[in-house]
Amino acid sequence: MSLFSYLIGGDEAGERIDKYLSQKPELPSRSYLQRLIGENHVLVGKSPVKGNYRLKEGDEVTVQVPEPVELSVRPEPMDLDIVYEDEDLLVVNKPKGMVVHPAAGHDSHTLVNGLLYHCRGKLSGINGVLRPGIVHRIDRDTTGLLLVCKNDSAHNAIAAQLKEHTITRRYHAIVHGELACDGTVDAPIGRNPSDRMKMAVNEKNGKRAVTHYHILSPLKKFTYVECRLETGRTHQIRVHMAHIRHPLLGDTVYGPQKPAFPIEGQALHAKVIGFIHPRTGKYLEFESPLPEYFQKLLNKLQL
Repeated sequence: MSLFSYLIGGDEAGERIDKYLSQKPELPSRSYLQRLIGENHVLVGKSPVKGNYRLKEGDEVTVQVPEPVELSVRPEPMDLDIVYEDEDLLVVNKPKGMVVHPAAGHDSHTLVNGLLYHCRGKLSGINGVLRPGIVHRIDRDTTGLLLVCKNDSAHNAIAAQLKEHTITRRYHAIVHGELACDGTVDAPIGRNPSDRMKMAVNEKNGKRAVTHYHILSPLKKFTYVECRLETGRTHQIRVHMAHIRHPLLGDTVYGPQKPAFPIEGQALHAKVIGFIHPRTGKYLEFESPLPEYFQKLLNKLQL
């Protein structure tokens, strides 16, 4: 176990401990810090504290970072669509229906299983043993580009860019109804209080979420749009477009329960991703062509 210790000065008194620790570059990501706090690995003196603890001058803060647990996820050979790869990271084009990382009911054939085989286990470990290398996610039925980190240094750098909203993420989608003009949805997203399996615009407990949408083409009873993420909440585009009464075609969770066309899941494609490379400092941007199912829908729905 690694230990990190800090003595709190007068100018740091009153700050929340989770916010204070998230600014320490030697510590893991904020999400992982929250997990350490929940598992009583963050102490003031000899006592564990919660994330909302307010620091006091003279506090001795200790963060215990357990050694990585041996990975139990099995590497599997897969035909991955690798768009870019170097010693620090890779960009992969995920197909429809592929789960990103193992979870209950999906312990094999996930993207992580394939990445472990492809990278010979050399992936960042910050997000735990079930999500090595995964710094952000896209849904099982969303296609397109996903950025994966091979080491903790790259992971921390990309996570910082995500936190600062400097990563370019543009998605293409087909939504119900005819949008009149471009717009922005600025509405907090959190758990749906009446259904914990779903997300919702939640003014009371949600986190700020911003989606900018741009009309690419009007369609028959639908609209082809590009959505640019300013933030990256779970199901953000799906929730936001449903919130303005233009749910995604095929999204039976947030839209009509009977899809207008026989497709699996929502018509959503992560088309563009751009970021500052953590080692070179250069801006890189990649674009993925629309998958066949998506293009066929567009052809069918053209005015």
